[in-house]
Amino acid sequence: MDIIEGKTWTFGENIDTDVIIPGRYLRTFNPQDLADHVLEGERPDFTKNVQKGDIIVADENFGCGSSREQAPVAIKTAGVDAIIAKSFARIFYRNAINIGLPVIVSDIKAEDGDIISIDLSKGTLINKTNGESTTFEPFKEFMLNILEDGGLVNHYLNEKE
Repeated sequence: MDIIEGKTWTFGENIDTDVIIPGRYLRTFNPQDLADHVLEGERPDFTKNVQKGDIIVADENFGCGSSREQAPVAIKTAGVDAIIAKSFARIFYRNAINIGLPVIVSDIKAEDGDIISIDLSKGTLINKTNGESTTFEPFKEFMLNILEDGGLVNHYLNEKE
């Protein structure tokens, strides 16, 4: 999982968890039901067109608002392999890592459909469409292990074996 490459979806700033997965959909524990409605209020085309391996690129304060754990679950289940943003709400960041969804604090110019390559262990981002590249703080080995195992619970269970 050290390298992730995918097509981008761009979002602005202050994308809160109520926008990511509105409260009216929280009556289910089925991750796919959540994914079927993820970000639909912000981008109605998102749920219909997001594909496995896609990457979200956002501005500042992604995941602000309530601490609902369903927000990163819905994004990951929809097929998103990583989120890049200038900043994240702290609890969203932790929840994302805990379920095995890489979240990268960085700023890279991208438009919908650009192809971005992320190297988590080296801390590099390359927009293969426009040629821009930038760096971010590389993920530590223990974080890479958690992500590789699919989240904190799976990582803990693997460690016990």
